[in-house]
Amino acid sequence: MAVAVEGARRKERILCLFDVDGTLTPARQKIDPEVSAFLQKLRSRVQIGVVGGSDYSKIAEQLGEGDEVIEKFDYVFAENGTVQYKHGRLLSKQTIQNHLGEELLQDLINFCLSYMALLRLPKKRGTFIEFRNGMLNVSPIGRSCTLEERIEFSELDKVPFAGQL
Repeated sequence: MAVAVEGARRKERILCLFDVDGTLTPARQKIDPEVSAFLQKLRSRVQIGVVGGSDYSKIAEQLGEGDEVIEKFDYVFAENGTVQYKHGRLLSKQTIQNHLGEELLQDLINFCLSYMALLRLPKKRGTFIEFRNGMLNVSPIGRSCTLEERIEFSELDKVPFAGQL
């Protein structure tokens, strides 16, 4: 009995956090079933959580389906931690518009769009600014690009001064 109590206390004290894109999954791809099974086995011993820059729906696409993700993990920190779930419940949600105010937020968006309009890139594919609760995702190639186009853009990004004005 004492061993079980100590194990439960240890589980409550230890939290292992994992980044989603580039750690648990390749960027924007689904989790490997073996990795998912390992995480659930680990969860029997410690609390586990995931952290990602994407919004909850995109994290859910990668790690499970719908509300399953907030049940599979003890903690979920979406949008770089500005949206927080603990044991299946929403804890907190911070918004960028409350923090910056509408006028400054629009100035920032207008600057980004103006700058990106001047960039010469091999391809541009829609949704250049994705508004999230706690952040703006600014993507010069566009969030609608294919995986192949994303890879091509990341290679271009390695070339000094490529795509600059």
